[in-house]
Amino acid sequence: MTTAVAKRRFVPRWRDYGRPRELIVRYLLLLFVLGITIGPLVWQLLSSLKGAGEDVFGAGASLIPREPTLNAYRQVFDQVPVWTYIRNSTIVVILSVGSQLVFSTLAGYMLSKPSWRGRKLVWVLLMASMMFPFESIMVSLFLSIRDLGLVDNLAGVWLPGFVAAINVLIMRAAFLAVPREIEDAAMLDGAGEWKRFRHLYLPSAWGAILVVTINTFISAWDDFLWPLIVLRTEDHFTLTLGLARLQSSSFGYDQRLVMAGSVISVIPVLILFVITQRWFYKGVSSGAVKL
Repeated sequence: MTTAVAKRRFVPRWRDYGRPRELIVRYLLLLFVLGITIGPLVWQLLSSLKGAGEDVFGAGASLIPREPTLNAYRQVFDQVPVWTYIRNSTIVVILSVGSQLVFSTLAGYMLSKPSWRGRKLVWVLLMASMMFPFESIMVSLFLSIRDLGLVDNLAGVWLPGFVAAINVLIMRAAFLAVPREIEDAAMLDGAGEWKRFRHLYLPSAWGAILVVTINTFISAWDDFLWPLIVLRTEDHFTLTLGLARLQSSSFGYDQRLVMAGSVISVIPVLILFVITQRWFYKGVSSGAVKL
């Protein structure tokens, strides 16, 4: 009798999850959002696998390739120096992630401290800097890079984005979540400023640090406009800028090559996100405690 009652008690019922109509609408919305976000990438992947005799666009084009082949990827690696582009993008990403982690972490830590003058002014300036789009300061940035002699240099691609205001605010929010009583106890134990920062604040902000790392990686890897302005020679092109050459007439404007290049450029981002997605979502939630 008890077993039967227990089984009946834990049998899922429709009212536990909502009405059937509401469930249908919910899943349809989820499928719609999934189609918008994942659909273009899947279409690019399937289009890049089509053979030379299959249409990518037009009324006769099919979604699934009839004879899947990797010839488009082979042609991309044969016609453009993809590994040189990957090396350049990797250099920019390493510089960007390193500078963002160092400066945003230190700046966020200082902004979380209430005991120094000018903190509110710096806070206001950071918030104000986020209101201006990159296009509005693009010309002045280029003139500064030109005066520094960094045109057609990877350092000129990295320097304008060595620290971002949004990352400073994320780190500040993570540090503000640390209880003040814990820091007071560490001070009573004789821990100095650097020791408290290293052993108390940094371990509690690993989620936010991962968020900053992923955001910086994606923005630096996918950036196209600023490298297009700064770089001149092909040996210095980043991956997104170099693969954009596949759309030129010199390569016959083969849509399969363009799709293959797009897939190649997005693979590292997908790998990073799949590996770190669990910690990324935890970091987003922990960084939203006190903004």
